[in-house]
Amino acid sequence: MENELRSIGEMARDSGLGVSALRFYDRAGVLGPAWVDPASGYRWYAPEQLDEARLLARLRRAGMPLADIRLVLAGWSGEDTDLVRGLLQAHLRRLERGLAEARGEFSTLRALLDHRESPMTASPRTGTVHLSLPAPALAAALDAVRFATGRDPELPMLGGVLFDVEGDALRVVATDRYRLAVARVEAVGHGGSREQVVVPAPLVDAMRALLGSDEPARFAVEGDRVTLEVGERQASGQRLAHDFPDYRRLVQLPPGRRVVVDVAALREALENGPVRVTEEREPGRSARDISVLTTVDDGTVLVCGDGAPEGDTDGNRDVSRDVSRDDDTAGDTDRGTDGVGYHVGVDRLFLLEALAAGGRDRLVLEFGPAPTAPLAIRRADDEAAFSLLMPVRLDD
Repeated sequence: MENELRSIGEMARDSGLGVSALRFYDRAGVLGPAWVDPASGYRWYAPEQLDEARLLARLRRAGMPLADIRLVLAGWSGEDTDLVRGLLQAHLRRLERGLAEARGEFSTLRALLDHRESPMTASPRTGTVHLSLPAPALAAALDAVRFATGRDPELPMLGGVLFDVEGDALRVVATDRYRLAVARVEAVGHGGSREQVVVPAPLVDAMRALLGSDEPARFAVEGDRVTLEVGERQASGQRLAHDFPDYRRLVQLPPGRRVVVDVAALREALENGPVRVTEEREPGRSARDISVLTTVDDGTVLVCGDGAPEGDTDGNRDVSRDVSRDDDTAGDTDRGTDGVGYHVGVDRLFLLEALAAGGRDRLVLEFGPAPTAPLAIRRADDEAAFSLLMPVRLDD
């Protein structure tokens, strides 16, 4: 019998629905498998269900409510075209009303922005900064944040690294909306007020190339010009003519569970473990592979199979990987909830890049109090350097 049926993985691949979406629609009574193996619980689908699954994927992408999807599928299988057309038209009208309302709200927001900007006149930036930094520390800081710079042409202010100078410290910050990275370097020589300058990513890379020695690095801002000198070498260019978002508001996270992880073990689990492929796009990339993480009461972090609950694994039970366990070294960092008890989805590539940028054999993962909270990746020996990853919704 199995030779005539499609596995859940094959159905997911050919229909455009994820494995977890197929499980969800089965539990919701929308699209159930033709046969479930009583021994393993594995789902199998009939060949004729593929067209129905593809229809479901289209309705899902169009944002149709689940109750209407159920009726459309029922009408489709019964050839009730009047019902199907009526439901499609009703949903299209809802989308058009929602778009009209959204346009109205955006028009109001644009007017508010124009009002905020109208008293301000365009003028050259006159901030001046001169400070000295240890080259190795600045190199490490840039390495810790460079991966998080944005590439969206619609958001040019995120296409560089913020150099935030205040007192005796330089903080470098980067974000592309999906992730944010911060690092701190001790500095000397700046006696003025707080200054912020956004250095474009290519110039950041040119600066990083100078930082291969122990010589002090001299960082300077004169109006619109940014310069880094190391010995006789220099990298210089124009700052970005944009303001960077207030990152300090973005890093105010509620307390959560903190667990020390072995980076090599976590990397191996991420690279070889299961992923979900989401339709959500990010500029410059065709799709996103999502890894699902969870913690259990004993402090273990697992890379799970599609976030499936225990007993509903469809073959994923054996691929969960134990990558950490609270121990004496982590006990003083656990300051929150006992056993997070939920699955959190993160972009696998982003997490791998954050682990590499962390530059340590062991890092601290901080899970928030809910799956909608960012995942923080911290250095246990340097709380000033950390990354935040925005979670990916797992509900379908």
